Amino acid sequence: MVQSQIHRCGVSEKLYEVSGAPFAFDATVLDCRAEVKGGYAVILDRTAFFPEGGGQYADTGDLGDVRVKDVQIVGDEILHYTDAPLTVGETVHGQIDAKKRYARMQHHTGEHILSGLIHATYGYDNVGFHLSDEEMTMDVSGPLSAEQLKELEYAANRVVMENHAVIATYPDAETLRTLPYRSKLALTGDVRIVTIEGVDACACCAPHVSSTGQVGIIRIAESMSYKGGMRLWVVCGERALALWHTEHAALDAIARSFSVSRAEAVASVQRLQKEIGELRGALGRCRRELLLGRVREAAAAGERHILLFDCGDDANIMRYAAQEGAALCEGICVLFSSPENGVVRYVCISDRIPLRALSKELGAALGGRGGGSDRMIQGSVTDDADAIRAFFAGV
Repeated sequence: MVQSQIHRCGVSEKLYEVSGAPFAFDATVLDCRAEVKGGYAVILDRTAFFPEGGGQYADTGDLGDVRVKDVQIVGDEILHYTDAPLTVGETVHGQIDAKKRYARMQHHTGEHILSGLIHATYGYDNVGFHLSDEEMTMDVSGPLSAEQLKELEYAANRVVMENHAVIATYPDAETLRTLPYRSKLALTGDVRIVTIEGVDACACCAPHVSSTGQVGIIRIAESMSYKGGMRLWVVCGERALALWHTEHAALDAIARSFSVSRAEAVASVQRLQKEIGELRGALGRCRRELLLGRVREAAAAGERHILLFDCGDDANIMRYAAQEGAALCEGICVLFSSPENGVVRYVCISDRIPLRALSKELGAALGGRGGGSDRMIQGSVTDDADAIRAFFAGV
């Protein structure tokens, strides 16, 4: 047999367990306590406010003219945390923030649909769930490919369109023992089972919509590998529609910038990326040859050391050019980057003078730091060309 009466937490009837739809209710204030950190904790004889639990935040709203900022179950009491006191014995009208609650109901029901389909199709369990007003994540215990996620998204939205009933019940102990349902923990006693007919049965304390059609849209927005399984970011209802509009607007802007249709936008971006890559390669080669030219010109001047400033910002090019410079001079080839916030990076190479100990002297003399081997040291110093020249004149 199945129990359907209203259940309690301590002295409070849990109206939110019977139906997610009552966003307004009347109740009697049984207690009002001043909190140590400010505010008040109110206990009602009945409440439609959902207290935080099961990965979902608490409802917010009003009790009369008093704001409810949070709701928690503490021991066997449901505490409504308010910003002002209420009078014990008075009847108050409760009004939940309906839009926020309804969005959470859509998302929580959407999570049940997806979790049920994943479990039925692949045998994976939901091992983590978090629902806020910004995002919903669910963690599943096994890997899913992009194609499998696409198929799951289609299947979930078919469940939405078929408008299955969503029913919350308390099975008696005998029924519960033989009932197949999803749960992260082994449960006994009063267990609330949320059933989506033909799709899922799960132990859950949260409010849900009364039929899957009210979920509206289910969208798997993002996914990533996580602890041997997958973490999915899921949006439902108006949030899913808003995401589509955002993505559609972005795609439209890209397509307009290339003067192509939306269908052609991806190919246009890929062509541009290829062109950019080729241009970067050509630019890098030009920069390298230009710097090599400066190194060779400096070597031809016959100085013991080669010191060049404003050598760009590509460390690989600087190292490549400094190696050639080291082969062409009798001492050290040092190339300094373009300055940034009063600091220059350097690459210092020598085939004849050990450099490891020099890096500490260089840092101490020029307000920098660095390190490396006897052949090559790298680091940064204060941008003071005269001081740098004076230091190397003594090496």
